[in-house]
Amino acid sequence: MSKVYNFTKEDPWRIFRIMAEFVDGFDELSEIGDAVTIFGSARTKPSDKYYKMAEKTAALLAKNNLAVITGAGPGIMEAANKGTKAAGGVSIGLNIEVPIIQEPNKFITKLIDFRYFFCRKVMFVKYAKAFIIFPGGFGTMDEFFESITLIQTSRIEKFPVILMGSEYWKGLIDWMKQDMLREDRVEKNDLDLFSVVDKPEEALKIIKDFYSK
Repeated sequence: MSKVYNFTKEDPWRIFRIMAEFVDGFDELSEIGDAVTIFGSARTKPSDKYYKMAEKTAALLAKNNLAVITGAGPGIMEAANKGTKAAGGVSIGLNIEVPIIQEPNKFITKLIDFRYFFCRKVMFVKYAKAFIIFPGGFGTMDEFFESITLIQTSRIEKFPVILMGSEYWKGLIDWMKQDMLREDRVEKNDLDLFSVVDKPEEALKIIKDFYSK
C-alpha cells in the first residue's frame, strides 16, 4: 500500500512538469512559421532509398520556405534534418527522453526535449501544415493513425497527411480497403484523409494545392 500511496502523492507535482513542457514547447515553436512534420523509422540507414528520399524531400520543403520538424533521432529523422539544414532551412528536432536514450542528430538547428510523449505529439500536430510519413514501425504507425483519427473526428481541421512510398504502404492500404471498409469499420471517404506518393515533388504539390484552395 505504501508504494501506491507514494506514487499518487507525486501526481499533483507531475501536472506542473506537464504544464512546463507545454509552455516551453509553445514558446519555442510559436515563431517558426509554416512547417511540415516528417516521420519515419529511426532504424533507416543512410544507404536506404528512403533515407535519401527523406533528405531530398526535406531540402525541397526548405527551399520552399517551410521549416521541417522531426522527432530528433536517427534514421528518417536524421535524413530530414540533414536535408533541411543543407538547404538552409529551419531544422527542428523534438527529442524524447526514453529509457533507451535517443541522442539528437547533429543536423538540428532548434532542439526541444520532452519527457512526455503526449506533450511532444501535440507539438508535432499544432505547428505543422502537413505530415509526410515515411516507412516506419509502431511509432510511425501511431503518428499516422492518430493524425487521421483527429481529422476524422473533427478534433482538428483537415490538413495533408502524406504517406511516402507506395510499395511499403500497399499492404496496409489494401487491408483498409478489403477488411476495414468491407466490414463497415470506416466510411469510404475516410480513406481520402491521406494520400500516397512516391516522389518528393508530389508531396510538395499536394501541400501547395491544399493551401492554394
